Amino acid sequence: MEKLFQSVNEGEEWFYTCFGKDKTFDATARSLHLWDMPALLLYINGLIDSETITTLLTEMQGARGKEDENQEDGGGRFLSFFPYHAVSNVKDRDELLTSILSGQAAFITPDGYVFTIDIRSYPGRQPEEPDNEKVVRGSRDGFTENLIQNTALIRRRLRTEDLRFEMHKVTMNGKTDVTITYMQGAASKEHLDYIRERLDAIHHDGLTMTDKSLEEFLFKQRFHPMPFVRFTERPDICAAHLLEGHVAIIVDTSPSVILVPAPLFHHLQHAEEYRQAPLIGTFVRIMRLFAATMSLVLLPFWYLLATNQHYLPDFLSYIGPKDIGEIPLLVQLLIADGGIEILRMAAIHTPTPMSTAMGLVAAIVIGQVAIDVGLFTPEVVLYVAVSAIFTFSIPSYELSLTTKIFRICILLSTALLGAPGFFLSITVLFYYLCALKPMGVPYLWPAVPFFPKAMLRVLIRFPMTADAPRPFITDSPDRDRVS
Repeated sequence: MEKLFQSVNEGEEWFYTCFGKDKTFDATARSLHLWDMPALLLYINGLIDSETITTLLTEMQGARGKEDENQEDGGGRFLSFFPYHAVSNVKDRDELLTSILSGQAAFITPDGYVFTIDIRSYPGRQPEEPDNEKVVRGSRDGFTENLIQNTALIRRRLRTEDLRFEMHKVTMNGKTDVTITYMQGAASKEHLDYIRERLDAIHHDGLTMTDKSLEEFLFKQRFHPMPFVRFTERPDICAAHLLEGHVAIIVDTSPSVILVPAPLFHHLQHAEEYRQAPLIGTFVRIMRLFAATMSLVLLPFWYLLATNQHYLPDFLSYIGPKDIGEIPLLVQLLIADGGIEILRMAAIHTPTPMSTAMGLVAAIVIGQVAIDVGLFTPEVVLYVAVSAIFTFSIPSYELSLTTKIFRICILLSTALLGAPGFFLSITVLFYYLCALKPMGVPYLWPAVPFFPKAMLRVLIRFPMTADAPRPFITDSPDRDRVS
């Protein structure tokens, strides 16, 4: 053991230098006597379990340690009397400060030895089913803002010694706990090294937006609209990805876990597909892929046909309004599509008891009256509503927002250049997605580059008994999942 201070008083002065004396009420320094030995207890009120520390001090006062004539210093006597298992000797002041701010309690003995005990008790909620990843059948637990709870939820599903939780502290002021989670032997060493290097390269004061802020530091996202990682709040989804060789990143205080690598088609999968029979799961998956495609192109394609009636055969002559009205069709579409987005934002900020009333007002009053006064034609309201429903079917919230942005871009290109603009904008979008390679993984894999067997597994939900290797994009050293 090594001394960190020369005396208890020096330790107390250091503590007040860091936090100030009577400057912040939660930084607590308690002078106490353990047996015949004065000591100092340091902790942050609110981050420790008060019942545990009370019980611990009571047991220590009544305990008698082994008297050893060779045990002359206070550090040895402290460990002799100490009835708690999670104790460690601290040898660095920065480490001590971080431990206290993380919720550990520190004891300073008369000789200047410092010991920390882990009695953290963070405020938080119990695991419950996440609102944006609900399933009809399946587990109802979900990640919380507590990192320890999140690791336990994963460990409960993967009871193997190969599961690794690698702890890192990032940022200068926040000192946020970030855990790299992976399966030893399944995850790629290159991917792990990439994440470690990016974490070590973060020189910032804090990650206020936790997982989203970390994503931007990891991938230098800048103004790219596409999500480069997959977020999940379900432990079963996280465990399934770990077995495939993916890497999970858990950020303390965030209920969402980051999964990498995550190409486009991973954002279009949902746990419900694996909670149903393979045939039903395949049907649901195909319908979801169809809905995601239609959410992107339906509105611009309808506008193209509505403004170019000569493209339509006779049996489709009903497409397009006969009377556009005073407001141009493009402006109607932009107002209606933007209005849907504003309603979505309003629903997020509206208290739950009032959300139903707001929906009725939006659907009946605004929608119907807007048609009656001639602001919108009925077909505009119909196709905008159908397009919005298609967008809501996308499991990834980030991808659904990105789809809306690209839909507006395609719509404006179609209005500007007609049919060439429609197909040109889709071509530009396709090449843009092909050029994206976060972590060196093609974003459109397995469509580009084309892997027939992997693409077939994207379209079809095969039975779990089928022998499927780990995905090629994980670059796993052992792709065989059958022992």
